[in-house]
Amino acid sequence: MSSLKVPRWSAAVEPRPASAWPRRAAAAVLRAASAALARLARRLAAPRRPVRGPAQLEFYAEAGAPEGALYLDGELVGWLPGVQRL
Repeated sequence: MSSLKVPRWSAAVEPRPASAWPRRAAAAVLRAASAALARLARRLAAPRRPVRGPAQLEFYAEAGAPEGALYLDGELVGWLPGVQRL
């Protein structure tokens, strides 16, 4: 009969070279710089909202105007079919 012992395994521990701490420090500095630049990019890329008052909704049903035209801040946004006055 054979023995059913499970062989023990462990990861080989490699000694750290003397240059390990400068690489780790450089990596930490680069990660911090990357995070700072990402924050700056998000702040600069954020769309700036124009400063204006509340939206003005307009409806035209006058002679010569398109029937039921609906405007928002002076721009045509659509028509109200079958509506001639509000």
